[in-house]
Amino acid sequence: MSTTESAIASAEAHSAHNYHPLPVVVASAEGAWMTDVEGRRYLDMLAGYSALNFGHGNRRLIDAAKAQLDRVTLTSRAFHHDRFADFCTRLAELCGMEMVLPMNTGAEAVETAVKTARKWGYQVKGVKDGRAKIIVAGNNFHGRTTTIISFSTDHEARADFGPYTPGFEIVPYGDLTALEAAMTPNTVAVLLEPIQGEAGVLVPPPGYLPGVRQLTRERNVLFIADEIQSGLGRTGRTFACEHENVVPDMYVLGKALGGGVVPVSAVVSSAEVLGVYRPGEHGSTFGGNPLACAVALEGIAMLRTGEFQQRATELGDHLHHELGLLTGGGSVEAVRGRGLWAGVDIVPSHGTGREISEKLMDRGVLVKDTHGSTIRIAPPLVISKEDLDWGLDQLRGVLEG
Repeated sequence: MSTTESAIASAEAHSAHNYHPLPVVVASAEGAWMTDVEGRRYLDMLAGYSALNFGHGNRRLIDAAKAQLDRVTLTSRAFHHDRFADFCTRLAELCGMEMVLPMNTGAEAVETAVKTARKWGYQVKGVKDGRAKIIVAGNNFHGRTTTIISFSTDHEARADFGPYTPGFEIVPYGDLTALEAAMTPNTVAVLLEPIQGEAGVLVPPPGYLPGVRQLTRERNVLFIADEIQSGLGRTGRTFACEHENVVPDMYVLGKALGGGVVPVSAVVSSAEVLGVYRPGEHGSTFGGNPLACAVALEGIAMLRTGEFQQRATELGDHLHHELGLLTGGGSVEAVRGRGLWAGVDIVPSHGTGREISEKLMDRGVLVKDTHGSTIRIAPPLVISKEDLDWGLDQLRGVLEG
């Protein structure tokens, strides 16, 4: 049995089977490349579902983490620490907002956004207790907690985990008419991904996000943008909402905020919205810890230069041009996305998304499938054009083979 086979067998024997990873065992990584336990190198074209926007082992992030490790890593929020104020200030500035509520994972941040919207609805909007409604979109992916899967339309994510949390209304993504019809005086928020990642990198029709912004403003409803995957440079802007000049009431952030080094997430909003909290009403032992703040501060500083957004724009234009050429060859049905982010629908006769992913792995490229016949491409924003072209060449080879 090879080292890879042995490691996978041990993992299968001693871990819950809640994932179906590709059969590769990574031992080290740098930039856009990963090396497995056999010494074989792979081009990472997934970037931890956008958690690794700055690449593997980014020196600035690693140095920030190492420096903080020698000082203090955790105080809990029972005490102040000397990195917290800077983190909240800089992140609020990056978002054009006023206040930050830090957590750890994306799902925690979404749960925080749900709680915040309900509390705002009762205390500020005047909705009667227990009647708050939040509108979400079909095919959404916001996490896997029991509350979040209660408004999922993904059978695999939802089945056998009930009873489900009430208080949500699901409407079709991109349908303003359905959204308006679902709004009532008890509606406190609309929670959307500006681009739906897990669904296959679905970009809404032009005018949809501005329409959501207008409707929510007219009805005194919070617009919550889940930018956990789409935000922090991935689409060529700091936030995907910026492509249509939309500013939501609340950003939900995660993944790249921790640079792939530590889990960091946050809800960022106005003082009116996040000001509804009082001590003891919500919290997290590790949320906003010194190590997380130190790493996130460095990532925020890098985003403030605009360098990563520019790279995502330029390389993203190239990526989508090259992928677009594949749609006329009979192997690709459609390509969607924005910036360095794409969903590629494979013609079923050429194989499932999983099969294409495995063939790419054999050629030294790592991507991941979703929804049967779709593969997602989201390399680290530090990838070189030469490496990106090499990865695309491997995709062409698989599809033509």
